[in-house]
Amino acid sequence: MQLGIRLHDVNTTLPEAQGMAARADTARAEGFSCVHLAFSKVIRGVTFDEAALSEGLAFYAKRVFAKRDLDVAVLGCYLNLAHPDPAELARIQSRYYGHIRVAALMGAGVVGTETGAPNAAYKLDENTHTQAALEQFIQGLAPVVACAEHYGVTVAIEPVWKHIVYDPDRAVEVLKAIGSRNLRIILDPVNLLYPGNIERRDDVIADAIDKLGDQVAVVHLKDFVPAGQDLKSVAAGTGQMDYTRILKFMKERKPFLQATLENTTNANAVQAREYLQACYDRL
Repeated sequence: MQLGIRLHDVNTTLPEAQGMAARADTARAEGFSCVHLAFSKVIRGVTFDEAALSEGLAFYAKRVFAKRDLDVAVLGCYLNLAHPDPAELARIQSRYYGHIRVAALMGAGVVGTETGAPNAAYKLDENTHTQAALEQFIQGLAPVVACAEHYGVTVAIEPVWKHIVYDPDRAVEVLKAIGSRNLRIILDPVNLLYPGNIERRDDVIADAIDKLGDQVAVVHLKDFVPAGQDLKSVAAGTGQMDYTRILKFMKERKPFLQATLENTTNANAVQAREYLQACYDRL
C-alpha cells in the first residue's frame, strides 16, 4: 500500500510553514508518498471558486508535488451536492467543475467528495437518510460526473453515516443510478460506524468491502474512541479500531492502493504511519 496524509493535518502548529509547499516538504520528510489536498485549507486568503481554479494553479500544484515525489491521491471538494437552494447548488457544482479541470491538468488520482445533507446547514436531520434525499443527491452529482467524464477524471464519493449515503447499499444505489466508470468510492471504514453498529463493526466493514470493494479507488485510515452518544475520530493506533479486515482487503485485492491518514497531529503522524505499516506487514 501507499500511505499518505491529509496535507492540512501537517505543520498545524507552525504558522510560518502552513503553505502548500512547506507542508509538502514535511509530508515527504515524514515518509508519506501521497496526500489528500484541499486547496482552501493550505492556501489562505483565497475562495476557491471556479475563477480561482485555473490552469496556472493546476500547473503550480503539479510542480510542488512532483518536486517532492508526492502524488495527490485525492483532490478534495467536500461540498453539499444536495443543497436545497438551486442557485447555491449551481455555485457548488461550479466549484466541482473547477476542481475536475485542475485535477485533469495536475494528475490527481480522484476528486473526492462526501454526500451531503438535504439542508443548507449540511447537518444530519430527520430527512438525511430518506429516499428523497438520496434522489436529491444523485441529481446534484450527475452533472459533476458528466464533467468528469469529459475531462477523463474520476470522482469518488465517500459514504459517511451522518450523510445521505450512509451505508454500502446507498452507495451501490448511487453507482447504479449514475452508471459511469468515472464514479468510484473512497472507503473510510470509521465513517460507516456510529454507536448503534459499533459492536458489529467487523461485519459492517466486511459488508462494505463485499459490496463496494471493486469500486474502491482510495482508502482513508483513522481510528475512533467513544465520545458520549457519538464517536470521536483520532489518529490510527490511538483508539479502538481493528484494521485487520481492511488491510487484508487492501493487501490481497488492491496492490499499491493509496490510503491517506486522517485526524493525525504533528506529534503522532509518523507513529500512525509506522503502526499501520507494521499491521500490514504482519498479514
